[in-house]
Amino acid sequence: MPADCISCIVCAYNEAERIDRILEAALKHPLISEVIVVNDGSTDDTHARVAAYPEVRLISYPDNRGKTHALACGIAAAKCDHLMFLDADLNGLESEDIDALAEPVLSGQADVSISLRGNSLGVYKLMGLDFISGERVIPAHLVREAAKAMLEMPRWSGEVFMNELIIGKGLRVAVVEWPQVRHTPKSEKTNAWRGLVDEVHMIGDTVKLLTVRGVVRQNFAMLKLMGGNKRWASAWSA
Repeated sequence: MPADCISCIVCAYNEAERIDRILEAALKHPLISEVIVVNDGSTDDTHARVAAYPEVRLISYPDNRGKTHALACGIAAAKCDHLMFLDADLNGLESEDIDALAEPVLSGQADVSISLRGNSLGVYKLMGLDFISGERVIPAHLVREAAKAMLEMPRWSGEVFMNELIIGKGLRVAVVEWPQVRHTPKSEKTNAWRGLVDEVHMIGDTVKLLTVRGVVRQNFAMLKLMGGNKRWASAWSA
C-alpha cells in the first residue's frame, strides 16, 4: 500500500437497505485504498449486498457481537497507515464529505478528525464535538495493538476507547462539520421501543468503560485537544 493510504472500515448490522450508498461513495473515492466491511451477524441480506461488490473485503460471522468487536476485526484486517471509519447507516454522504474528513489529517494540520453530523444531538453541536461519532480518521498505529483487547470490551465502547487513546497520546483533533449528512436513528431501523433500548445500552456501555465522571473528563480533554482547530474545522465542509 502507498504511504498515507486510507483503509475505510464499515461495521454493519442489518444494514441491507442502507449500505449500498456508503459503499458506492467509498469505493469510488481516490483517497481510499481499500474498503473493509465487517458484517456483525446480520440477519437480513447485508452479507449478500456487500458480497455483490467484489472489490470490498468482507468479514462476516454468524453471531451479533457488537460494534466494538466489529471495529476490532476491521482494524486487525486493515493494511493502510490511516483508518477511516464510516457508519453504515448514513444518509447524504457525498465524495466531498470524505474529502473533508480526510483533509485535516492528510494535510498534517491534525492527527485525528471526527465528524459532526447534521442531526447530531443539540448538546454536541453546542460543544462543537460529537465525542461518540462513528465517522473519523485516525492513524492506524494508534489502535492496531489494542485491537485484540477491544474484542473483550462492551459492545458500544469502541469510539470512547479510541478517544482515551487519543487523549493519552495528546493527538491534535479536528472536528469536521457535515451539515447535510445524517445517521439513521435506531428507532427508524426497528421501532421506537427497540431503538430506545439500544440507546440506553449504548449509554450504559459508555459509562461502564468510563464512569459518568469519566465521560465529562473525556469531553473536556477532547475539546482541549481541538485547540485552534476548532475555528477552521467547519471550513473543510464549506
